[in-house]
Order: sequence, then C-alpha cells, then structure tokens
Amino acid sequence: MSWGNVLPFAAVHVVAVAAVAWVGPSFKGFGVALAFYFVRMFWVTAGYHRYFSHRSFRTSRAMQFVFAFLAMSSAQKGVLWWAAHHRTHHKLSDQPGDLHSVLQKGFFWGHMGWVMSNDTVATDTRQVPDLVKYLELRFLDRFWILPPTALGLALLAVGGPWLLTWGFLVSTVLLWHGSFSINSLSHMFGSRRYATTDNSRNSALLAVITLGEGWHNNHHHYQRSTRQGFYWWEFDPTYYVLALMQVVGLVSDLRGPPAHVRDVRAVYSE
Repeated sequence: MSWGNVLPFAAVHVVAVAAVAWVGPSFKGFGVALAFYFVRMFWVTAGYHRYFSHRSFRTSRAMQFVFAFLAMSSAQKGVLWWAAHHRTHHKLSDQPGDLHSVLQKGFFWGHMGWVMSNDTVATDTRQVPDLVKYLELRFLDRFWILPPTALGLALLAVGGPWLLTWGFLVSTVLLWHGSFSINSLSHMFGSRRYATTDNSRNSALLAVITLGEGWHNNHHHYQRSTRQGFYWWEFDPTYYVLALMQVVGLVSDLRGPPAHVRDVRAVYSE
C-alpha cells in the first residue's frame, strides 16, 4: 500500500463522518443513504459484476454505456479495471495470485487493503479483450472519476450539503464496504453447497446486504448464471430487476444454472 492510495480512501471516510456531524445525524438522512446505497448496489452487482465481469446476459451498446456509467457512480474505479481484476480473482480464487484472498493475505487485505495497493492500480486489459474494443468504455475507464463526481454535484445542486452528505458520502462508504464484504466475508463465513476449489460460501445475510451476491458459493460453482440465488427461496433482487428489464426489452438472454449443474450433490456441506 502507498499513502497516495490510502489517503484518498481514508479521506472519504473522514469527510463522511465530519459531514454527518455538520448537517446533523437523522433517521431520515440514514434512510436516504440506504436508498441510494441499494440503488447504486444494483448497478454494481448487475453492471460491474454480472454483465461486464461475467457477460451473463446481453444488452444494447447504448444500455451497456448506461450500465457502465451508473455502476461507476459507486466510485469503484473504471469498468475495465473492475472486470479485469474480478476475472483474475476467478482464475486464481484463493490461490497464490488472487488479488483479494483472505486465505492468502488475511481479512484486512482481502476486504480493502488490496484496493489501496500499488500492485492493483493498473488495468490488465488482456483480461477484458471483449470490453476494450469499445471506445466509450475505454474513455470511462480512463476518466473513472467523472460518474461519481457527476452524481455528487447533482445531489448537491438538488438538495444542498444535506443530500450530498447522506445520498453520496455516507452512501458511498456503505456501498464500498457492502461490496467488499463479498471479497472478504463470503470467503470466511456461511455454508458450502458445492465443493469448489476455493473457500466461497453462501450467506443469506450477505445476499440481503448485496442484493443477491451473498450466494457466493453458488456463483463460484457456475459463474455463467445471471441468477445467483439458484433456488426460489434464495433472495436475489438483482436478478428480479434484471428479469423485469428483460420483459421491457432493455436486456436479454438472462441465464440460470442448468438443472444438472444446480442439483449436483455437494461433496460436503458446512
């Protein structure tokens, strides 16, 4: 890690706390933060993860840009950067070379330390040849600060410092740690339906927090599935919204796990 990476990351946390102290804590404000958290979390899970990283469904080029821009409003860097790092994670999950494995380097590194490392600053475009061909995605990846800045300025213009504080600053901090929990906690706690080569686990609690990403063992078992809650009782709001978007023609070819893949007996369960 380097101070050039640590300081901006830490500063957002400090500014968020200071801003709450300035505008005053409130249940209404926290409700606004949660609302923006879940809306932005959808674009992280549907955009960064299920579409750009795994290409588990299809959409138009225009809608692809929308997915990228709104996902990047989360301030989790560029869409090429995010997808390239995630694809590397799946290739080497919990093995040497995994960029954010808690098994390899501990909880702090797996949760957020890797984000502040100089070793993960660059985008390995070799991992995303299907995405690099789009000029607009390369532009967004290079100027990744634009989408979160646009959101922050829009909230400031609409609701002043109060809305900027709760809708952007607090929401962003919550969103970061909600997203990061899949890299860390989902490889530490929960049940294992499938005997994957890593330590991925399923957690209903994390599925609620991350709109369905908590079915992480399911996901590592069959990465091509848009639906990560393989059974009807596994809560997966990201998939439900995408299914509605498919009905109105915004996306297509949503995938689910084939029965023979879904119903295979696990070697063991915890």
